[in-house]
Amino acid sequence: MNRLKPIIINELRPIFEKLGIDENHWHPLIQTSRESSQGDLTLPCFPLAKIVGKNPLEIANSIATEFPSVASIQQCNAVNGYVNFRASNVWMFEQLPSCTDSMLEKKQILIEHTSANPNGPFHVGRARNAILGDTLVRLHRLAGNEVTAEYYVDDMGKQVAVLAWALEHLTKEEVDSILADKEADSGQWEGKTDHQSVRWYQAAQSLRQSSERKDSIEEEITTLVHASEHGNSEVLRQFENAYQPVLDGMLETLQRLGIQFDRFTKESTFVINGDVATLIDTLKKSELHGEAENGALFLDLEPRGLTGKTEFFYCRGDGSSLYATRDIAYHLWKWAQSENLVNVLGEDHKLQAKQVGLTLQELNSKAPEIVFYSFIKLPEGKMSTRKGNVVFMDDLLEEAHGHAAQVVQELRPEYSHEEISTIAEAVGTSAVRFNIIKVSPEKGFTFKWEDALAFEAGSAPFVMYAHTRACSIKEKVESSKKPSTFEIEDFTNLPEGCEQLLRALMLFSDQLDTSVMENRPHIFANYLLQLATSYHAFYRDCHVLEGNEVNTTYYAISEFAKNALRKGLVGLGITPLESM
Repeated sequence: MNRLKPIIINELRPIFEKLGIDENHWHPLIQTSRESSQGDLTLPCFPLAKIVGKNPLEIANSIATEFPSVASIQQCNAVNGYVNFRASNVWMFEQLPSCTDSMLEKKQILIEHTSANPNGPFHVGRARNAILGDTLVRLHRLAGNEVTAEYYVDDMGKQVAVLAWALEHLTKEEVDSILADKEADSGQWEGKTDHQSVRWYQAAQSLRQSSERKDSIEEEITTLVHASEHGNSEVLRQFENAYQPVLDGMLETLQRLGIQFDRFTKESTFVINGDVATLIDTLKKSELHGEAENGALFLDLEPRGLTGKTEFFYCRGDGSSLYATRDIAYHLWKWAQSENLVNVLGEDHKLQAKQVGLTLQELNSKAPEIVFYSFIKLPEGKMSTRKGNVVFMDDLLEEAHGHAAQVVQELRPEYSHEEISTIAEAVGTSAVRFNIIKVSPEKGFTFKWEDALAFEAGSAPFVMYAHTRACSIKEKVESSKKPSTFEIEDFTNLPEGCEQLLRALMLFSDQLDTSVMENRPHIFANYLLQLATSYHAFYRDCHVLEGNEVNTTYYAISEFAKNALRKGLVGLGITPLESM
């Protein structure tokens, strides 16, 4: 409860002046209480014992005794060497109008996320990047930051070359024959270009691995890759014709999840405009520069602290650039666009990200902040578009929609088909997003259908329902005919559910700011579960409208909670429905 901290600090200052303890020693010690039953904020006195030469319990008791009576502090007491502070209900109620306002200094930030190879539909594993990245974009905007959401289009790598080769050389009959041992195309996504193209890609991958033509096919694909890396306009056009329909299909899926981008930047841009050539010339002059026997150029980053694979190759023997070289040129360009950079990357990119960061520093630039995430697996192993063992996001969203529609129809049989479909789409997509967001990025997990489609406590629908309850209360109050009103004047003995909700609302900006500063969306997602739980308790304990009487204090709290829930839901990319 960071809003309370300045008040406590101001009252503690004269007490510590008497004790002869410098503010730098005690100020940083004030922290959120581990046990909410003890208080909102706490001051551990153990680090002060040596400075004062007294027992921590004695110090804590002395501070609690001398702490003055303050309207914003309901209680100050000492327990086992800790001084605990609890905010007063009146003060919390007065803070409600600003409880969702971030306390962070506003900044400009560019967040690059998703950037999946456009060679097939999004599967659940790929979607973790997109959902995490989009949630970061939303939370930074909720905190007041100026954000650019960027998609870096890999338009010249081997995977695009494989797709381009397949589309040029294979007929539909050949593709069907090559993939005969795989599950047949159901036709459900006929016309959705990413689903159609992925079969060509998978067929080419099969030929590269086991056919008699694999050597010649590999040579043709390698020729395409090298031509693209030299900026060959005809090959790049061929690549674009291959990947753009796939990218369009991928973006259609992301749009269904509420994910959008402000800008798309092609990898080839920095080859065509000369930035990569200039960069290679600059790196050649580095004191870390080296050359391999095959003529490939590298930087030896061991003197800069890199361990293990310390050679960072940036140019092939034939003079063409590598992906990482183009990535550095891209980052130099990004730093000219924004003051702060954040990348969302899979854990398998850690070494390359370290190499790129050290090389940027070698060029007197800065390394970006990086959010690494672990992969989502199927019970039988890691998902792979190449191998074809995936759960496509389109299929999952359809399953989620169908499951949600069934639940809504059972609970609300009076709703029309259109109403059920609208609610089911919002609930289904929100449940899928939240299932991924609420897990810490560095934690991997195994995808299970029953978990992704669960609508019980701990899910997006649980939070969404708290918002619809608040909307329902507002509708009932506004439709009631000239109700009599009254206010609560004594805040000392509020119902448990009311006090619980006030405390939860006071944590909104704390949890938002922490989530944004640390780029960890799950912190705010789990807080929103806490806020929803508190609202449900408030709904149980505090009746806004009884008969023809409106408790205006409860109604005001309910409205502030509704506003907070709505902002939080939007911040996580979850649809804030008004009825369910």
